[in-house]
Amino acid sequence: MSDWIDLHAIWQIVVVGVLLGAGLPALFAVGLRLLSAPAAGRTAQAAAGADSGHVYGGNPVGLVAAGVCFAVILAAIGYGIYLIVSSA
Repeated sequence: MSDWIDLHAIWQIVVVGVLLGAGLPALFAVGLRLLSAPAAGRTAQAAAGADSGHVYGGNPVGLVAAGVCFAVILAAIGYGIYLIVSSA
């Protein structure tokens, strides 16, 4: 089109902005949801009761999946800090 507008660069910026701007908070929300998933065979009401004794829902698969989500978020934060520090 024009030498002034690089559509390929604009497309890359939009994709990265959407992934990091909306994707990481959405991944955090998924991690929180997985952390509160009830254990197999328990209803959500029984898991929310005071007798559960768990901070999380008690589902070990949900705990591991939430940990993976939070690890991805921490890796993205660390990579962002690395990019900022290395360019200075």
